[in-house]
Amino acid sequence: MAAVLYGKESLQIEPVAVPQIGPDDILVRVRAALTCGTDVKVFRRGYHARMIVPPALFGHELAGDIVAVGQNVRTFHPGQRVVSANSAPCGNCFYCRKNKENLCEDLIFNNGAYAEYIRIPSRIVQKNTYEIPAHITYQDAALIEPLACVMRGLEECGLENLDTISVIGLGPIGLMFVRLAKVYGARVIAIGRRKSQLDRAARMGANDLLCTADDYDHAAHVRHLTGGRGVDVAIEAVGTPETWQLAARMVRRGGTVNFFGGCPSDSAVALDTNLLHYSEITCKASFHHTPAYIQKALDAVSRLDITAADFVNREEPLSNLLEVMRHLMSHNGHMKTAIIP
Repeated sequence: MAAVLYGKESLQIEPVAVPQIGPDDILVRVRAALTCGTDVKVFRRGYHARMIVPPALFGHELAGDIVAVGQNVRTFHPGQRVVSANSAPCGNCFYCRKNKENLCEDLIFNNGAYAEYIRIPSRIVQKNTYEIPAHITYQDAALIEPLACVMRGLEECGLENLDTISVIGLGPIGLMFVRLAKVYGARVIAIGRRKSQLDRAARMGANDLLCTADDYDHAAHVRHLTGGRGVDVAIEAVGTPETWQLAARMVRRGGTVNFFGGCPSDSAVALDTNLLHYSEITCKASFHHTPAYIQKALDAVSRLDITAADFVNREEPLSNLLEVMRHLMSHNGHMKTAIIP
C-alpha cells in the first residue's frame, strides 16, 4: 500500500507493487514517515514544481529497515536501520563545484515515504543515506531532513553563542529554529499567532514571546527588548510578504535576516532601501539542504540535542493519511504526525 497524489487535494491510499530495485539501489521497509509543511502545500496545490508532478508517490521524511540491496551495493546490507534524505546532488555541476549542492543543476528528488516500501535510487544511496545509531528511534532519524535545512539556515546567518535571534512563525520549522538556536547558545525571541505555538516555543527554551494577534508594532517591541539595537539575526519562517518586511525591520545594524519561508510564486516584497543600505543589513534566503548538513543533523539527533518528541504529537496509520492532510491543512502550523505504515 502507498499514498498516491493525483492532484489538488486528491490523494488515495491504494495497492502498488513493491518497487523493483536496480543494481545500485536499495529497498527500504518504511517504519516511520513524518508529515511536513511542504507536503501540506503540495497536497493543497496538487504539485511541486521541482519535487513532485502527479500522479506520483507522496512523502519524503522517512526512516526504516533495508530489506534488499542491488548487486553492486557494498556499503549497506539487509537488516540495517537507515535514514535516507529526499535528494542528492550530482557533485559535478557549476553549483556543486561552488559548494552550493542545494542548487545543483541536476538535483534528484525521491518521493514515496508514505508507503510500506520505498526504493532509494543509487545516487541517494551513495551520497545521502545513513545508518541509524542504535540509541535513537525511527522517528528521531526521520526528523533529520527538515533539521538539516534549519541547521544550514542558522549557520549561514553566522549565529554565535550569546547572539539574539528572532523567529517569526512557530510551526514545526520555526520551532526547530527556536530549539536549535538555544543549542547554539543564543537568546531567542519567538513570534507567533497562537498561544499554543508560543507555549511550545517557551518549552523549547524561547526567552521572550510575542503574539502577532496583539495590535502593536512588533519590530519596535523587538528593538525595545534588545536595548534599541535590534536582533543579530531575524528568521522569517512564515512565507508572506508582510512577515518578510517585518523581519527586515527588527535586525540591528550589520545584522542578518533570513527569508526562510517561501512566499507564493507571484509575490513581490517592498523593503526600505535606506534601512538596508545605511544599516548594512544582510538579506539571505535558504533553500533545502546538502549531504554535509544531513550528516550534521543526524549528529545533532544522535547527541539528543533535538528529538522527535519535541515536534511529533501523534501517530496515525497510513490508511488515515488523507484525514491527517486535511487536518493539517485546516490547522496551519500544527505539529508533525508520524505515519506508521
